[in-house]
Amino acid sequence: MRYVSTRGGCPPLAFVDAVLAGLAPDGGLLVPASLPTVADQLPAWRRLSYTELAQRLFRLYADDIHGDDLDAIVAEAFAAFDHPQVAPLRTFGDLRVLELFHGPTLSFKDVALQALGRLLATILARRSERLNVVVATSGDTGSAAIHGLRGRDGLSIFVLYPKGRVSPLQELQMTTVRDANVHCLAIDGSFDDCQAMVKAMLSDASFKARHALGAVNSINWARVVAQMSYYVYALLQVGGRAAFAVPTGNFGNIFSAMMVREMGVPIEKLVLATNENDILARFFQTSVYRRGPVRQTISPSMDIQVASNFERFLHWRLGRDPKRVTAFMRRFREAGEASLPDGEAADAGVVPVAVDTEQTLATIADIHQRHGYVVDPHTAVAVAAGRRLRQSSAPLICLAAAHPAKFPEAVAQALGDAVEVRHPALDRLAASSSRRSELPVDLDAVKAFVSAHAI
Repeated sequence: MRYVSTRGGCPPLAFVDAVLAGLAPDGGLLVPASLPTVADQLPAWRRLSYTELAQRLFRLYADDIHGDDLDAIVAEAFAAFDHPQVAPLRTFGDLRVLELFHGPTLSFKDVALQALGRLLATILARRSERLNVVVATSGDTGSAAIHGLRGRDGLSIFVLYPKGRVSPLQELQMTTVRDANVHCLAIDGSFDDCQAMVKAMLSDASFKARHALGAVNSINWARVVAQMSYYVYALLQVGGRAAFAVPTGNFGNIFSAMMVREMGVPIEKLVLATNENDILARFFQTSVYRRGPVRQTISPSMDIQVASNFERFLHWRLGRDPKRVTAFMRRFREAGEASLPDGEAADAGVVPVAVDTEQTLATIADIHQRHGYVVDPHTAVAVAAGRRLRQSSAPLICLAAAHPAKFPEAVAQALGDAVEVRHPALDRLAASSSRRSELPVDLDAVKAFVSAHAI
């Protein structure tokens, strides 16, 4: 398997090189040159455990790592989860919820980042190399990345997050980690500002080479592969076909489902669920990608206007033509908007729905009243959006992105103080032990910090 850039400006890479690079040298995103087909394997895969299924998928995309070694990495990653099924599918009447929050930081991001941290450590040890990882986060990615990489030899991590725009518990999950290789940077701006600076550092070839920079954001293809596993696993649990409602911010989660669909897995519909930051919902409605102001909401991991994985979708949608992708992204960068040619539909299999704060809170309350089950605001966005799906007879599965205890303020706002949701991993966090560095939205200042602390 070889990996090429969405912008066509670099030679194909092997999987391990793609993982270390994160972003392609030409500023594009790395994608497989071709996709495997798995439709004929699905009947046999029904008998596999979650871990076994994930091992099969990783072997399809990481053929330059010995199979037994790869299986061990995946098995060790999912041993860190507190549920034997890793991603259990819960059913409450007509509501199906895929719980993706049983990892160390109680977020779906753990599914990919527990595996990616171990992959990076293994590759670096074999090559006797080092890597300084730079990450932008709107909340959950940062803590999941930190817990995947903390204390690992040859690795250092720099997490940029928007100061005051993540939940207090999300921030504590990052800033209370004391390992010397962890650096938390509170940026006085939005997530999009953080993401833009990370991409700028990774696109600066000399700076990237000098400090051995890499990425574990969803721009890293290994994360897409890891996230494929729960779509296939859940679909097989309900009998071989399904629709999914996906809370969507940076587009990596739902893009993983799109790739699974392209591999021959019968996903009938994908409900793209956003909050008030609805750039992606508007694109799939109008075929126009138009930037707007970032709005702060009760589902902060989705408070994004420029989705990093969107370029991968464009590459697939525009016939894998790097010139068309580059032209589209240039128009968007210069004018703040770009559109598909002749108003063509973006993807007939995607149902875009934007859900506002009032609807999110009402959905949390309704689910609790009907089923005695508490969901976090991101999951509530998915459920609210999924309830609008009318075009599919397949079972609908709503992705539960995070444990509700990570968002006690939103839960209390929806349910009142009488309902308290807690988790021991969060109860152990103490603000007195947190540490962070505050920086302005200034690329030179961030580069100077990375230069001073890189290994």
